[in-house]
Amino acid sequence: MFDKQLELWMQNCTEDPDIPEELMRIHDQNLHAEINDRFYRGLSFGTGGLRGRIGAGPNRMNVYTVGQATQGLARYLAQSHLPPKVAIAYDSRIKSKLFAIQAARVLAANNIVALVFPTLAPTPALSFAVRHHKCGAGICITASHNPAEYNGYKVYDREGCQITDDAAIMIENEMRQADIFAGVKRIAEDEALSAGTISYIPQDTIDTYLAAVLSLRVDALPNDSLKVVYTPLNGTGLSYVQHVLQQSGVKELQIVQEQSQPDGLFPSCPYPNPEEPAALRMGIQYCRQLDADLLLATDPDCDRVGVAVKNQAEYTILSGNEVGILLLDYLCRTRRENGTMPQNPVVVKSIVTTEMAAKVAAEYGVETINVLTGFKYIGEQIHRLERMGATQRFAFGFEESCGYLSGDHVRDKDGVNASLLICDMAQKYKEQGKTLVQAMEELYVKYGFYLDHLDSYTLEGEQGLHNMRTIMKRLRSKPLTQIGCQSVVSMVDYQRKEGIHAPVPGLPSSNVLQYVLDSEAVLTIRPSGTEPKIKVYYSVKGMTRQDAVIQLNELRVFTDDLLT
Repeated sequence: MFDKQLELWMQNCTEDPDIPEELMRIHDQNLHAEINDRFYRGLSFGTGGLRGRIGAGPNRMNVYTVGQATQGLARYLAQSHLPPKVAIAYDSRIKSKLFAIQAARVLAANNIVALVFPTLAPTPALSFAVRHHKCGAGICITASHNPAEYNGYKVYDREGCQITDDAAIMIENEMRQADIFAGVKRIAEDEALSAGTISYIPQDTIDTYLAAVLSLRVDALPNDSLKVVYTPLNGTGLSYVQHVLQQSGVKELQIVQEQSQPDGLFPSCPYPNPEEPAALRMGIQYCRQLDADLLLATDPDCDRVGVAVKNQAEYTILSGNEVGILLLDYLCRTRRENGTMPQNPVVVKSIVTTEMAAKVAAEYGVETINVLTGFKYIGEQIHRLERMGATQRFAFGFEESCGYLSGDHVRDKDGVNASLLICDMAQKYKEQGKTLVQAMEELYVKYGFYLDHLDSYTLEGEQGLHNMRTIMKRLRSKPLTQIGCQSVVSMVDYQRKEGIHAPVPGLPSSNVLQYVLDSEAVLTIRPSGTEPKIKVYYSVKGMTRQDAVIQLNELRVFTDDLLT
């Protein structure tokens, strides 16, 4: 079915010797399913930009799909009259540096200056560099927390925020108009370096970013009694997180050596997602040996951080929602105590993040703004405040997937910023004789036992994509009135623009269904924008933890029957 496309690729692949070798293998072995999966579609911009398995074909991450995307970005910049300058960062994944240089070469050939980080760098540092150097856009080569066989291509706007849906559509349209081989301009790296159309981000930019992170501390007491284990999960975070923690006074900082150096294979952690207990297993072993107070684990591009805390003789992994609630309460309480709380403060969270956040925020007189899933929507809210001359109103932003931000220095989640704040918070509670687990229990007692959970259903390949679309279409055509033993009080369809099920005005369209039940539990169903999965988010509130667990389990049984 795709023989002509396969032959075309075999004839034109000269930029990366791995590609023709891979194509020859699947051709000679008549791997029809493999061929179909690589060629049945091209990569598209999702929640986190382009993302896919590394390999040959338009449905894979390779130098050609990266080149085509960059050609589309170059055309978009020219048509939008944006500054002809793009910052580029890359993480530790397989071929990340190759893809970054490929993007720089394409930009340079289109008379756009490419400012490339000299070594791998966290995503938030890229967001900072875009604004710092007054670029028209930014590119980060990363697949965030995906398994080792993936890579990705995130695009940032001139504000250092991941591009909006409208911009993504425009760039993708320009990308599709450029033939993946003949339509992509390239210039040799050495030639571009000599001409100055490729240059490297100076160390001063990195130092300025780190200083900005340190300036966001709300309680600058030294963290000198804290024992911390940190793992960058073989990613980009080591030097950045190590620097800010040491500057904050952490004297006992142990790095997980097996996961300290960049390695795109992630040998001790094949799925480097700080939400997953398996990703924290080795770090927790270090904690036990050292009797550490807490473990910090940043994902490969260091925009998210997972946390495990000493809890008597064991270590408890805190969820992304729990860390977000703890940080929200800590920041608001400390700023109120020291008189630095701004007027009319706001916290911004995604619609799938715990409903507990609004309760905590209200306690401190903080407005809660709900946005769609994807930190770019939180970044948009910061930019909206900036246009009003009121960025100081931004108190905190977070997502349930371990992404946090406490300042306007960047417009994306920041694992460096979050790691520092978590240590500051843990130090303060330690001085009070409390752990973060105990602090969270106190918040549950005060506000109610909110239990949040995520289930994912993997649906890979062309058939999986078809099944996801069928499921969402069925749920829309026959709206649920009962989920488990509970009645559906209201349903919100974020894809609708108007009507009874439409969301509040101002949110862009998104393929998301959300149900509010008579117990005030909230269930949200959405196809992932970065992985071949349908995700189901649960947020329940109980009078006790046991009550919340019973509610959650009933909802999960119903949903599992519904989607499988």
